[in-house]
Amino acid sequence: MKKGYLSQYFDGVAAKILSPVEADVLTSNQHEFNGVESLKEILGEPDGKVRYGARFIYLTDFEDDPLIEDGFLTWYDARQKARIERKVMRWEYRLYFPDNSISHVANAGDILVIAKLRDGTLLAIVAESDTTISRQILWLFGLSDLSHPGFSVREELETEQDRIAFASRFILENIGVAVESTEETWLDDMIAKFGSTFPTTSLFSAYSRSTVSDVSAIDGPDDVLMAWMEREEILFRTFEKHIIAERLSQGFDDDVDGFISFSLSVQNRRKSRVGLALENHLEVIFAELGIRYSRGKVTENKSKPDFVFPGQKEYRDQGYDPNTLTMLGVKFTCKDRWRQVLAEADRVKRKHLLTLETSISPDQTEEMEAKDLQLVVPRIIHATYTEKQRTWLYDVSTFTNLVKKRQP
Repeated sequence: MKKGYLSQYFDGVAAKILSPVEADVLTSNQHEFNGVESLKEILGEPDGKVRYGARFIYLTDFEDDPLIEDGFLTWYDARQKARIERKVMRWEYRLYFPDNSISHVANAGDILVIAKLRDGTLLAIVAESDTTISRQILWLFGLSDLSHPGFSVREELETEQDRIAFASRFILENIGVAVESTEETWLDDMIAKFGSTFPTTSLFSAYSRSTVSDVSAIDGPDDVLMAWMEREEILFRTFEKHIIAERLSQGFDDDVDGFISFSLSVQNRRKSRVGLALENHLEVIFAELGIRYSRGKVTENKSKPDFVFPGQKEYRDQGYDPNTLTMLGVKFTCKDRWRQVLAEADRVKRKHLLTLETSISPDQTEEMEAKDLQLVVPRIIHATYTEKQRTWLYDVSTFTNLVKKRQP
């Protein structure tokens, strides 16, 4: 096990594409996966029926939260008894699962991933076919060739591809794997500055930037943006861990509603903070590069684009050449929410959208292109996209150069 890599959380992972026959099996009474012999590499040779505690997860782009059900998987060799009693030298490995809500929604073409966690339990992940989330799962686990009918298996999860970084951390948490990412050396300083309550997102973003030295947007906005986002995420988790521990130590005295309220506040803060942090860091990058902009200003119909260049004043001036106006939407993840950007800043025909989402499906990026929306993704995330997609994507540097060129 190597800290900071997938091996810190997984002993091995296997994946395959569900065939029409298997999809039918999932909703029948058989409930056994085909082509499982290669699972011996991560589950070992079974002695009798080996039952694993398992969490079943169904992922799709069209729901914010995954469908989850706890259960079990049974690993066994159907010919073991015959070998022992009648010396029939045959092996027939099977992986059985009970009927559950995930088996009812799985379809042919979906991605099936069986991952063995280090505590000995299993994750059984089904990701809907041809979706962004299915591509993200395959990218996360470094699985690409699923053309053969059996499982593709990976035991060694300590290559450079397996290093847990900013993008992979959020995919892991989407499948319920809590990633350890704290930096205790900064905790005392944060407590001294902020006490035991979170400051505003803008103050926390500024503090996070102050802890990263020797970087400048002039030297490369893509690297700077990711460095600042990575640092803020680590510092946020460190400070959040301290605040949560302190609150839990006080107890809730059987106040169930109070506990639920506290839990929801933690979740909501996590969701809202990261998008605002991304905007905060971009604003500083634009300022350092001498780019004029307005942030969150009304254009028309009460819409408030995240950024308008060179500014709201020029946008509202009907005599100002619309071809030199630029708008940028900012969304940490896209899903279907990217279409919201299309309704903002009517005077700007070609919209731009910056995201940190990995591996958006070709179907979605083709639709974006057809609707005259240009996706902007930090350079380091480009590798998660197909070669064809990468020829179309902008990185942050390309976008900032465009805006500076249009600036009066």
